[in-house]
Amino acid sequence: MNIQFDHIPEFSIIDQFGPENQEISSIVYNSADSAERAAFFCVTGENTDGHLYIPEALEKGASAIIGSDLAALTKYVPLYPDVSFVAVADVRHALAHASILFHGRSQDRLIKVGVTGTNGKTTTATYVYNLFNLLGIACGFIGTTGIFNSDGKFPYKKSTPTTPISSDIHQIFSQLAAHGDQAVSMEVSSIALDQKRVEGINFDVAIHTNISEEHLEYHKTFEHYLKSKLLLFSQAKHAVINLDDKGMAQEILAVVNYPGLTYSHFEDSGADLIWTRLEGAGMGMRFDLHYKGQVFDVQVPLFGEYNAANLTAAIGAALLSGASMEQIISVLPRMPQVEGRFQMIAGPEGRKIILDYAHTPVALDLVMREVKKLPHKRLITLIAGIGIRDFGKMPKMAKAAEGKADVIIVTVDHPDFNNPDDVVNEVLKGFTVPYKQQVVPVPTRREAVMAALRESGPDDIILLSSGCINGAQKIRGEFVPHSDEEIIESYFEGLK
Repeated sequence: MNIQFDHIPEFSIIDQFGPENQEISSIVYNSADSAERAAFFCVTGENTDGHLYIPEALEKGASAIIGSDLAALTKYVPLYPDVSFVAVADVRHALAHASILFHGRSQDRLIKVGVTGTNGKTTTATYVYNLFNLLGIACGFIGTTGIFNSDGKFPYKKSTPTTPISSDIHQIFSQLAAHGDQAVSMEVSSIALDQKRVEGINFDVAIHTNISEEHLEYHKTFEHYLKSKLLLFSQAKHAVINLDDKGMAQEILAVVNYPGLTYSHFEDSGADLIWTRLEGAGMGMRFDLHYKGQVFDVQVPLFGEYNAANLTAAIGAALLSGASMEQIISVLPRMPQVEGRFQMIAGPEGRKIILDYAHTPVALDLVMREVKKLPHKRLITLIAGIGIRDFGKMPKMAKAAEGKADVIIVTVDHPDFNNPDDVVNEVLKGFTVPYKQQVVPVPTRREAVMAALRESGPDDIILLSSGCINGAQKIRGEFVPHSDEEIIESYFEGLK
């Protein structure tokens, strides 16, 4: 594509050197991905500065270098007269808008649903994905569990665990549009919003699940975390807002001046969508859904009271996207489970293994309360400190789990460069001494899953919680493949 940088909307050029027009073959932010005619964007992160990699990008044939450090750019100008060097005020902002142009504004061909919240992002975004596809609205997905088109998961190396960097997002949008998809459901994290990964995207629907303390290793303060989350609602056409969330609902309502739907569990809330009278129904749940003066009978093969709220949020997105409530209710009995979200696996001798990768104190408390409602003899729960997250949260995980299980296995997810024992010990600080239940510290997740399974007996429930949902553990900068499901299968096969 031939690009004239000063013609890109919102590009905010400070200065430019070399040719005004360039033939661009790709847009990259990692110099290792540079190739002939690539446009290399010098993104500055928490641990590195993209300007340091300009020489590698040039050696690989980049025809344009875009950065914010004027001095770093100008020293290469005399050496590469055929290369365009563009100084911009904000590289991430420029990367987003260049990517929109380069990928032919593919986003305009998709209904875009963005989900933000501390807990429930993955579940709610997946419910939107599954519901839209059941309704015949071919939908893709971008989130923690991977990248999907309407036919299923497809290989794509994501730049981040949850919300990819902007150039990756728009490349995915173009692939979804080429596949014939009409919509995309995506998780939008607070860090993604702060780092302008979704800059320039006008979401058709923005969904709010809830907010509680999280990602303070990045945001430093809860106020900055909240401010970042609110950014999503400044770039949307419609909103779905959880009135039961006291931490953020009113702040969203104060900034939203466009149509939307509210949802709640309480009949006197005045919400547009109200779910009540939830009960277990065999292999799932059943509840009443109040909407526009009518009460609809929802039957769905999902578990967990909080998932009634997540499902109601997804229903709100479908309504705002043109589906009728009658259409929605008719397809709900075919909703599939969400990987790693109250995902139930049947084990031998009446055992139930539940995978729910709750990784915040609030989420862990909720899932343990729901699990305890199921018939069982004993409950064995695995909890973890996440090495790449805020250490201050780790003792709170123990406090959230304490007294709710017969045995608690304590381990670490994604230790990265931290000593696993240090992470485990930080979690252990949250327990009351003496312990209110048996506590078993284990230094790796693989060993911890095995320990939880070994502790179990007939008719027990084994709850495996925390953050290992992306198929790997981050250990010393490397992503090491990991699957709880494979460990479970192997363990029980070995007992036969």
